[in-house]
Amino acid sequence: MTHTILNQVHTDIPRPEFPRPDWERTDWLNLNGEWSFRFGADNEGSEASPHLTAETAYDLTITVPFSWASPLSGIGQDRKGTGWYRRTVAWAPANPGDRVFLRFGAVDYRCDVWVNGSPAGSHQGGYGTFEFDVTGLWSTEADNTIVIRAEDNDLDVQARGKQGYGESRGIWQPVWLEARPQSYIQRSKFHTAIDGTIRVQSAIVSAVAQEAELEFDFDGGSVRHRQTIRLEAGENRIETSFRVENPRLWSPDSPELYEGEIRLGGSFGQDHVRTYFGIREIGTARFGERGYRWITLNGKPIYLNGTLDQSYHETGYFTFPSDEDMRHEIYMLKRIGLNFVRIHIKPEEPRKLYWADKLGVLVMEDMPCFWGNPDEQARSAYESEALETIERDYNHPSVFSWVMFNETWGLKTDPKSAGLTGDGNRESNYLPDTQEWVRGIYQWAKRLDPTRIVEDNSPCNRDHVETDINTWHFYINGYDQLRAHVTEVVEQTYPGSAANYIGGNVQTDAPLMNSECGNVWGVEGGTGDSDLAWHYHFMLNEFRRHDKMCGFVFTELRDVTNEFNGYYRLDGTDKDFGYDGIVPGMSLSDLHTADFVVIDAPPCATVDAGSVQTVSLLRSSYDNRYHGQQLRLEWELAYDRLGTRIVHDRGSAAAAWDGYGVAPLDPVQVQMPAADAVAVFSVRLVDAAGNVITRNFTTFDVRSDQSEGVYGVQGRTLSVPVADFAEQTFAYQWNAIQNHKVSGGEEGAFAYDISLPDTKEQPLIGRMEILFEASSKHLLVRNKEGARELESGIHFMHGALSDPEYNPNSYPMTGERKHESRVRVLIDGEEVASIVLPDDPADARGVLSWHYQPAHNKLEEAGSYGYLCKVEVPSRIASRLNGSRQFRLELQAGEGGIALYGRNAGRYPLDIVIHCQ
Repeated sequence: MTHTILNQVHTDIPRPEFPRPDWERTDWLNLNGEWSFRFGADNEGSEASPHLTAETAYDLTITVPFSWASPLSGIGQDRKGTGWYRRTVAWAPANPGDRVFLRFGAVDYRCDVWVNGSPAGSHQGGYGTFEFDVTGLWSTEADNTIVIRAEDNDLDVQARGKQGYGESRGIWQPVWLEARPQSYIQRSKFHTAIDGTIRVQSAIVSAVAQEAELEFDFDGGSVRHRQTIRLEAGENRIETSFRVENPRLWSPDSPELYEGEIRLGGSFGQDHVRTYFGIREIGTARFGERGYRWITLNGKPIYLNGTLDQSYHETGYFTFPSDEDMRHEIYMLKRIGLNFVRIHIKPEEPRKLYWADKLGVLVMEDMPCFWGNPDEQARSAYESEALETIERDYNHPSVFSWVMFNETWGLKTDPKSAGLTGDGNRESNYLPDTQEWVRGIYQWAKRLDPTRIVEDNSPCNRDHVETDINTWHFYINGYDQLRAHVTEVVEQTYPGSAANYIGGNVQTDAPLMNSECGNVWGVEGGTGDSDLAWHYHFMLNEFRRHDKMCGFVFTELRDVTNEFNGYYRLDGTDKDFGYDGIVPGMSLSDLHTADFVVIDAPPCATVDAGSVQTVSLLRSSYDNRYHGQQLRLEWELAYDRLGTRIVHDRGSAAAAWDGYGVAPLDPVQVQMPAADAVAVFSVRLVDAAGNVITRNFTTFDVRSDQSEGVYGVQGRTLSVPVADFAEQTFAYQWNAIQNHKVSGGEEGAFAYDISLPDTKEQPLIGRMEILFEASSKHLLVRNKEGARELESGIHFMHGALSDPEYNPNSYPMTGERKHESRVRVLIDGEEVASIVLPDDPADARGVLSWHYQPAHNKLEEAGSYGYLCKVEVPSRIASRLNGSRQFRLELQAGEGGIALYGRNAGRYPLDIVIHCQ
């Protein structure tokens, strides 16, 4: 007889590791990999069906554990209906006489299982883990045939998430065999307190009435507890408690896990389960004289810097190809300073939650919801799956919150007429009876899990009923519009307020936080693929102005099929937010610090050259690490003077950093440069050792009163508007940002006829240089074919495919992929320079392209900018021009095209500048 090697890793199959690191046994067999497969009719499934007996009935091969709709399955067909799986397996437990369990991570939606032709069991629900005891059907001496029938018909009562991105049909999480002794530990729930008290509720299945030893052994033996228990035949509920001395608390900054195992021993042998727990407490509390609460971790406030994670992979759909992919997802959050993630409408795979536990990221876990009417059948199915989710994920210290519903999906009667997401007729469609059912679900979840925050519904329709946290969604573009909205929400938040609630229900002192935000749906037709950095910066700055707010959820971690607003692209490549090009050393993480300096100002203001400006500052603190310490606020005002960074002014002052929340700091007065400039006012908060705690900035468009511009250089400057070209030879050419930007592609030229100052104004041109801002020009489909207004109804919102290159708002954000172009500079037909333009970027550095957007509800090449190009005119040509005082300037682009930026566009406040000395 052949036995499984303990801890064996099968590297020739996908997802070879044990699927449940939170509840792991060592004697098991991974059943991922190739299975025989076929599609079938829904009514197939009787015991006489050839699917149960004949391998020849299967005409396809599928790779488990991937949805049959996904590319990684090897099928890649999005067909609703029934799929049949078949596999022959030879396996025996290491200990003869042990029970054999067939386990499933998840199957969508209904699953029927046969072993060796006999029914093993059935399960309904697309997200829950389940198992069948197949001991009586299993042969330890011969091959065993497993047949699985999975049915997914997209019923209105089915719980679903964002399957519009890619369907999770059939088996979509790992399948495995597991051996257990005749008496075994079914599950254990850990309840932890920060004083080190650990209470464990265990379910133990015993074959007979007997005594047994239950032992907990964690942290390399430093945490041990053992007790003798009396078991009755069947399932037993056992409660245990013990104490951890000098407990190490779990948090995102210090994700301490107590790893070890639970052992059950007796005449039946011994059951070993490897598991872990983290000691932490989640709660809400008032601080000081405040009449509202904040969310707390281990008794202290925590500001939740979070993002929405659709948890979707472009080839595996809702199943990640590997454990490393799941670890990397959590790493991507950590590296940009986020401390929490809202995993959206998907109970996450246990291995990804393990990495959140291990690396330290708090998780807000959404329940999937049905899409039809909230009738009894839908409610019953939902309640069953919600129970499975909470029971499965109870021990993950990273999971701090359950979201029971999202945006009232599934809660509206006659949802097709009401609209699943819009708030029209909310009172008439979200009926009082349904509201009371939702209240009951909230209260049920609190009883089931009193250790976590529970939210009734994460709302875009202002329709809470009863909840632990008062959250809301918004998608707004434009600084003034966003500031006004957030201020209004904060002002309407107080105990007794009816704002954001429905049906006569009112607010308590529950914490206020945002649970979806961004500008992706804040412009007509959606933002498409465009810069996030500008909006993100001022939005987070606005959030931190408000003492009541304790966190946010930005939409989203990665781009998806119809939204291109992720920190990362769908394929995992980076986007460049450009903050380090504005403030040296600054990154996204500076916006996610617990201690933050708020600049109470718009992201850019137009001011006069030489004027004095007052900058208002606030401190925002949600960590006591620096309270009472000597911190300093260092500031500077800097700008670029035709390629040279000039620090115009700087200073520092002691920063009072005592107590939680938001409080004013002393304002700073600065005098603007006496020249045209994009001036950056930046602040750094530093500790006594000089370590930077956080950075922030705002910008000023400093304008002189000279039409030719003032740039603080010797000699004479002449400005030529970029739109004043005499000729262009591109196949595709257009102007943008109120004619302060011109673009051409693919290859071609812009030509300008330029008159120089006469001899009275400039007696001698001894030296001449030409300066301009330019980028390459990546032609989008819309530049060639015209823009298209994409359908933006519910199917689009929930996951339909779209091509952002047709979207009139798209201008792809700077990323890893570059679009290079070479430009030749000619004077009167003679080449004087050849310049490589590395890319066609758009990010926070495109200050002027953002500042001079024509409208807040549309984007016009927002955030786009170029590179400062400086061409020294050879002396032989300067000599000729000294006489002629006119010339033709030609900018010839190769197939990479060219964009030219004028005074009110791009990064630099200049048109084409001719500098003569």
